[in-house]
Amino acid sequence: MPATISSVCGLRAKPSAVAERMPQFRTSRRVRHAAPDMFDLVADVERYPEFVPLCQALKVRRRIAGGEGTETLVADMTVAYKLISETFTSRITLDRPRLKILVEYLDGPFSHLDNRWTFKPIAERVCDVEFFIAYEFRSRMLGMLMGAMFETAFRRFAEAFERRADIVYAKREASA
Repeated sequence: MPATISSVCGLRAKPSAVAERMPQFRTSRRVRHAAPDMFDLVADVERYPEFVPLCQALKVRRRIAGGEGTETLVADMTVAYKLISETFTSRITLDRPRLKILVEYLDGPFSHLDNRWTFKPIAERVCDVEFFIAYEFRSRMLGMLMGAMFETAFRRFAEAFERRADIVYAKREASA
């Protein structure tokens, strides 16, 4: 499934007038890595500054172990492009048994941010990685400045994670 960017938020409920204008990005990629491995790679948020486009810094404030194999993180992520730098806080729910990651916006330059990852096993070392994000900046000016750049970055996100998996898991397989 090719990546798509839309100005309509793909929520099940009837979208509000605000949601109808909200940029969103969705992609699904088949990768040659196991679904649990890809989950672990995306869940390792502290490493994002090493390879995620625009991610300048990421600090986990708190980790809370949940029931049934889940863990919740509260993290600050700083995104930067040229002279613009913004930090936002999110609650990240890592649901390993269901191979899902949910990112909920808490504070920062957005009025809304909804981000979801799903990892679907296809074979032992093949899975589909689905990524969805819908967002809207509080400031219309910031939205105009950062909007086009965010769209470009989201297109590169999936590729960045796939390249990272190729590096991380190739090293592991070579040492096995």
